Amino acid sequence: MTTASNLPEALQPIGCVGLGIMGAPMTRNLLRAGADIRVWARRPEAAEALVAEGAGAASSLAELVSSVCVLVLNVSDTPDVEQLMLGPDGVLAHARPGLLVIDHSTIDPIRTRAIAQTAAEREVTFVDAPVSGGEPGARNGTLSLMVGGPEDAVNRLRPIFDIVGSTLTHVGTSGAGQIAKACNQLVVGETLVAIGEAFALAEQTGVDPARMREALMGGFAGSRILEVHGQRLLDGDFEPGFQTGLYHKDLGIVAGLGEQVGLSLDGLEPVRRAVDKALAAGQADHDVAILARFCLHARSRR
Repeated sequence: MTTASNLPEALQPIGCVGLGIMGAPMTRNLLRAGADIRVWARRPEAAEALVAEGAGAASSLAELVSSVCVLVLNVSDTPDVEQLMLGPDGVLAHARPGLLVIDHSTIDPIRTRAIAQTAAEREVTFVDAPVSGGEPGARNGTLSLMVGGPEDAVNRLRPIFDIVGSTLTHVGTSGAGQIAKACNQLVVGETLVAIGEAFALAEQTGVDPARMREALMGGFAGSRILEVHGQRLLDGDFEPGFQTGLYHKDLGIVAGLGEQVGLSLDGLEPVRRAVDKALAAGQADHDVAILARFCLHARSRR
């Protein structure tokens, strides 16, 4: 992990917006690395713990943006990023030329490109850098980052990326990071459905799902999803690493992207059905792994 002595002064201060389940631990890792961190939140109480740990508090977004060299966003959805960046009192209304913006949110790739283009016209560089690894990865600084944007900006920002994650792939130009994240969410969802079906098949044929999972983990079907989320299913542990409600939003991005390029993405449909059932049952705040349980229950005869 990068230390403060490795973090160039030209990248500081760093402003952080979005201090929730992912943003707070990522910001905390920057603080612990010795970075000069300043925060702003619509709800001041969301920033209190980080301020108590040494972050500076900005009274407004305008104050934050005008005082930092790098701005990090970690919010929920495309409209949130658009409002923050393009709104009448948003980032671009107050940014100085040369500001670097890192967006760790998961949002629409096409609209990401539009934001980046508008930012470039104001001499602001917007880099999309969605992450995978959930809250544990955010807490431990082991996230995988999928990055889109100009190569020179990505290289300049690597010392920051190295603090919050352990793997970085510069996927391509603006929006490419978000496209990679959409692909990630597609693979995660379809794998969870397959795991749910496998658990159901084992149960209905009198085989212990835990033993079945153990057997699969030793072979070609083994995966990180089967390892982590398969165990969650066995334990009934759905404390959120990544909430089902947010995953529902991500699936909408995946489906929309498929439509724009003319792909049917047929494997996405059972994933969306399982998520819809989970949401209808009031599970929006539970970990996304729960969709495999709903898939299993939908097929169970018990």
